Amino acid sequence: MKKLLLLLLMFLPFITCCAQKGEEINLWPEGPRTSNGDPADMAKVTVFLPDAGKATGRAIVCCPGGGYQHLAMQHEGLDWAPFFNGQGIALIVLKYRMPHGHYRVPAEDAEEAIRLVRRNAQAWHINPQDIGIMGFSAGGHLASTVATHASGDAAPNFQILFYPVISMEQGTTHQGSRNNLLGKAPKRKLMNEYCNEQHIGKHTPRCFLALAHDDRVVLPVNSLNYYEQLYTHGVPASMHIYPTGGHGFGIRQSFAYHFEMMLDLKAWLKSF
Repeated sequence: MKKLLLLLLMFLPFITCCAQKGEEINLWPEGPRTSNGDPADMAKVTVFLPDAGKATGRAIVCCPGGGYQHLAMQHEGLDWAPFFNGQGIALIVLKYRMPHGHYRVPAEDAEEAIRLVRRNAQAWHINPQDIGIMGFSAGGHLASTVATHASGDAAPNFQILFYPVISMEQGTTHQGSRNNLLGKAPKRKLMNEYCNEQHIGKHTPRCFLALAHDDRVVLPVNSLNYYEQLYTHGVPASMHIYPTGGHGFGIRQSFAYHFEMMLDLKAWLKSF
């Protein structure tokens, strides 16, 4: 009972905090750089800003998962707003377009979302040098793609990855994500380009990784290989492997280690 009370007190700001209503913005008002062939599939962001008096200047662009086929917008996106806004962090949830055979499309959307945040940094009380990217599952692949490939005003300052797809290698990758992004028979050069553990360097931003040991959908070796390369290249990283939970738990409190995970993430965000 004492432990439960302590946890409730710790999370009271996140439970009671009412995030401002999110503002939806069309990411490409003049049309996207690369079409995915589906004009009805429009990229948008929903912006959740903390109260100006609480704003720390930090912001996170969030990429929900869904195997590059659909998006889990609630528990891997919009539902995170109170948690981050309660800490004075802006959350920008990205509805990125599905590739439909055009593999550059999701990353173009994610990079433009980061640029959008930087363009609006002053108005949104955001520090343009404190913008992170967060992703879940296939959205974790997208986030890690941007973290390892983007440059200039599209490059994030930190990354948060939940049970991410990292590799495109047969037997390691999530097959549906690979098929939907690169096609069923991608060439070796293209596969290597999107095996994100191969593109980590000393300029890759610091990383928080969270996953469950018993994930059978996206194998933990994806995160393990990514962490190993982060470590090898001297990139600050924190990896948390919880005993159970499977895949796709997001912010759902039904995840047995939900509170531990939230405390781990909160502590990591305060560490820099």
